[in-house]
Amino acid sequence: MSVSSATKLLNGVRVLDMSRILAGPFASMILGDMGAEIVKIEHPEVGDGTREWGPPFLGSESAYFISINRNKKSVGVNIKHEKGADIIKKLVKKSDVLMENYIPGQLDRMGFGYEEIKQINESLVYCSITGYGSDGPYATRAGYDVIASSVAGLNHITGPENGDPCRAGVAMTDMSTGLFAHGAILAALLHREKTGLGQKIECNLLSTQVSMLTHVASSYLNAGLEAKRWGTGHASIVPYQSFKTKDGKFLTVGAGNNKHFEKLCQLLKVEDLITNNKFRDNKDRVVNRVELIGILSEIFQAKTMEDWLVILEDCGFPYGPINNMEETFNDPQVLHNKMIMEMDHPACGRNIRIPAPPVRYSSHSYLDATSPPTLGQHTREVLSNLVDFTDEQIDEL
Repeated sequence: MSVSSATKLLNGVRVLDMSRILAGPFASMILGDMGAEIVKIEHPEVGDGTREWGPPFLGSESAYFISINRNKKSVGVNIKHEKGADIIKKLVKKSDVLMENYIPGQLDRMGFGYEEIKQINESLVYCSITGYGSDGPYATRAGYDVIASSVAGLNHITGPENGDPCRAGVAMTDMSTGLFAHGAILAALLHREKTGLGQKIECNLLSTQVSMLTHVASSYLNAGLEAKRWGTGHASIVPYQSFKTKDGKFLTVGAGNNKHFEKLCQLLKVEDLITNNKFRDNKDRVVNRVELIGILSEIFQAKTMEDWLVILEDCGFPYGPINNMEETFNDPQVLHNKMIMEMDHPACGRNIRIPAPPVRYSSHSYLDATSPPTLGQHTREVLSNLVDFTDEQIDEL
């Protein structure tokens, strides 16, 4: 089923994506999902670094790369070469957004800094993503998710209560930066509609993660409370964590208020806890968490996960199993939400399956999404249509 481009939210918006790895490509993929044309610039020989991040590989493509690069056109250009630089400048003239995630100063030295690019297209929205910011003591450090999340405190508060710091299972700091970037780009495009002018946007991994410390940061900044690791638990809500069941699985339960706690106690048949002064209110349960969690843990280990899911059905408070990937992608609600996107990808030798976009619109469809490109797949098309190169000129390049 074909979907008219006119129905796309960002129909007519062209993004020149010079970013690599995760934060930038994740942001541009979201814009591509909304209907923007994403022209992904890659080195013609090695491409985006995530192309070699495997195994697993699907044919010639890494599973990592295909997860974050749908709805894009790959153009192989060596931007350090004089002719390559000229191509980029021609594409800038016909683009609405430029995205890049080079170390600060690197593109300036190559003639692609914002001040230079603005002279070519003053209405361009120029989004720069760095590890730590465009200036300051860490500006020229390479920015990777696990390092930025370490410096910004996320790894300090992640992991078992009495264990070592851990990184999150996926690169949340990178992807959160991508989310901030895509939102900022949309805001800048809206501003351009009003003023006709583009602007430079600066996003960085460190600032993203510090901003997302939210209540943990507030507890320290306002109450002097140093953060610690709680495993699956919560510093300010009890019970709000995972419990091991009889069959060795883990069930997460959140009783965030007194009503929820009372209902939990009724279902677990420990109504005496409701009137126990140690657990009467959440603040009491937080103070006496060790005793309460010990009682609840023993109860949850008496039945299997399947038993508990039956008991808790329609309980009114949040709960759910900790699923592995097989369980996640066979979960009835995940399937109902159509969170698996299938695409034909000839280079992979078969259809690929990746997580689908999470947002649904009443007047926008993802039905004509295109598969992640092979390296340089659209070079000839883009140079012919946007740069007005002849076939002979392209062959010469």
